[in-house]
Amino acid sequence: MIRRSWMTVAAAALMTTALLSACGRESDAEDDDAVAAEISDGPATGEVTIWAQGTEGEALQDFLAPFEAENPDVDITVTAVPWDSAQNKYQTAVAGGTTPDIGMLGTDWMPTFREALQPTPEGIDTSGMFPFSVGTTDLGGTHYGVPWYVETRLIFYRVDLMQAAGFDTFPTDWEGLRELARAYQANGAEYAISLPSGGWNSFLSILPFVWSNNGEVMNAEQTEWTFDTPEMAGALEFVAGFFTEGLANPNPDTETGSVASRFVDGSVPMFLSGPWDVPGLLTAGGPEFADKFAVARIPAAPGGTSTSFAAGANLVVFDNAENADAAWKVIQWLSQPEVQVEWFRTVNDLPAQQAAWEDSALTQDPKVSVFGEQLENVKTPPALTAWPEVSAAADTQLEQVVRGGKDPATALAELQATADSLGTGE
Repeated sequence: MIRRSWMTVAAAALMTTALLSACGRESDAEDDDAVAAEISDGPATGEVTIWAQGTEGEALQDFLAPFEAENPDVDITVTAVPWDSAQNKYQTAVAGGTTPDIGMLGTDWMPTFREALQPTPEGIDTSGMFPFSVGTTDLGGTHYGVPWYVETRLIFYRVDLMQAAGFDTFPTDWEGLRELARAYQANGAEYAISLPSGGWNSFLSILPFVWSNNGEVMNAEQTEWTFDTPEMAGALEFVAGFFTEGLANPNPDTETGSVASRFVDGSVPMFLSGPWDVPGLLTAGGPEFADKFAVARIPAAPGGTSTSFAAGANLVVFDNAENADAAWKVIQWLSQPEVQVEWFRTVNDLPAQQAAWEDSALTQDPKVSVFGEQLENVKTPPALTAWPEVSAAADTQLEQVVRGGKDPATALAELQATADSLGTGE
């Protein structure tokens, strides 16, 4: 998944899948036998084109200045692409043979674009990166692309209001989270926590509670969907309980910045999000607000463990790249731990290289270091082409539970039937 705007729309993902199947490599069998190119010796030369989304796309051109200084015969052009049009833009480029050399793909986009990518050269070492992030590049036994940054979800909470409500520390289990929510509301909060209640990727946002209750969406072999289980039902009932009790708003304001605004004014003192929200909250609340909030790991269910959602973005080289050799050299440079630390300082992206987490930039600020702790226990959605459609069906069922009062067990039974009918897409 992707920071700030996690995907475009389900239809776009499905259309892309069909299109790439038609215009990519001839078959999965051929794809599995794809041979990775070798990176040549010497500096990068020639023109390299890159598409990158959001803040990354806006900052990357200037950030690459040191690489261009080290490689004076290379000319890099970065095009910033809006998140909401990115999938369609890549889709159109693949169909027309006009892709850039390098693209920035969300980890959950990888199966969709598999047929249009070059395998990763063996000369690029990913052994020091988070295993889950490297796993998102493994498609059918062949790696495509390199992890650029990672992300996970934590609970942002108001420390000052928590203490005023009678809690000294943030709870580590479900019952404690519920009791804190009640205390926040009793102490004046309109709603205690902002939770997904429907809409695109809402089900994805509650997966940390599923995983922290020992639930899974698929079996270990990724051959069967596992929605209709006691663990999944327990997680859905736990989340739905916040809405039933009035601790969460089933119809929240979806305007950009509304969650941050209500967090700063204290009317909703908890929400789930990623590291990109830290700078925005400091800007919205002012310098003095830094001591008023913190982030905490996902509370665990009884008998469960604190497990959160992991995502991020990978840098890939497209099949028809005009300068693949130089493109891989750019990616190789961006993959260095020290470069990823500087990238974190630039845009607040969490490094995929684990060695980068030893730098003081990531260890001294508890609002950052807790993300590193959570990254030690995370999971990712299934790397299957059917996932976008299954996830969309799960979004619908979650909305019917939260906003329509549907029985969670009934919703999950129907979701299981839908997922079974869709299969895995492989």
